[in-house]
This record gives sequence, structure tokens and C-alpha cells, in this order.
Amino acid sequence: MLDYCIRAAGPDDVDGARAVMLDTVYRDFATGYVPRWHADIIDPAAAYLAPARHTLLVALDPADGAVVATAALDSRGPAHPPNPRALAERYPSGGTAQLRRVYVRPGHRRRGLARRLVAELLAFAAADGGYRAAYLHTDPAVPGAEAFWRSLGKVVHDERDDPGRGGHGIVHFELAMGR
Repeated sequence: MLDYCIRAAGPDDVDGARAVMLDTVYRDFATGYVPRWHADIIDPAAAYLAPARHTLLVALDPADGAVVATAALDSRGPAHPPNPRALAERYPSGGTAQLRRVYVRPGHRRRGLARRLVAELLAFAAADGGYRAAYLHTDPAVPGAEAFWRSLGKVVHDERDDPGRGGHGIVHFELAMGR
């Protein structure tokens, strides 16, 4: 295992973090960049560095210092729509730490980076003191994503079980904050 530096992103990390995020949505997701879903990617400083209860973590390659992974957390619960109403009610904004943008460049996967980043996000949420739950959603079509999140949390809703309800096939999870 390489000795990656994981830290809270600063202004100098924003361009590298944005590049990892954009590369991921174009390479790994069938959607590419969609402004209504990915606006935070264009301005991660405003989304994650400025608000006190939000954070953006980066992992740096020990060889060259490049950003090779990201993980973010904000205080916005899942919105309805597009998410099911019951989830929006269960995970309200302000009391919910939503994990976002846990992305690792392909050449750096399978080294424990995502797991380490998630542990840091959950520690941040617990230290905040105002979050009552940690929530995230994932697209099970992304290779490895569903299995990874199932290893860390519990499924609270699987849209694939909602035939005819207009869902997007997304799987929603809750993670323990480890207080």
C-alpha cells in the first residue's frame, strides 16, 4: 500500500479534485456531467470548502502529489424529487450528513483509499455533533459501487424494487457515524 496523504482539501486542491470528479462522471457513469445533479463539481470550493459543516477530502499520490481520490460531505439531505419522499423525510437537510463524490482514479483503486476516505468523512460528521444520520446513494450500474457500500452500511431503499414508480434504479444507504 502506498502512503497516500489524505487531507481536507484547500484552494490549491480544487482543480485536481474537480478533474477527478469530472473524469469519473464521464468515464464511470452513463450520464456524464448533468448540471442539476453535478453542479457542486464545477465549484467544489463553494459547495464544500466554504460551509463550516461541509468538507471535501482529497488523497494525494505520494509519487507526484496529484489528487487521485475525492470524498465530500454536506448537510443537504436527499431531495424529493428525484428521490423518494420517504427518504427526504427520514434524512432531512441540516441533520443529515450526505456523503458525495467518493471517487478514486482507476490506477489507484483496490488500495483502501475509498474506505479510508469514508472513515474520515464519518469522523468529521460525528465530531460536528449536529448530524443524526449519515446517508448516501449510489448507482449500482457502476462496477463495484454497490458491493463497496454494502460492506460499509445498510440499504434503506433500493429503487430497483419500485417497478413503475419512476425511480432511477438507485440504492440508498445509511452508514453508522461511530460516535
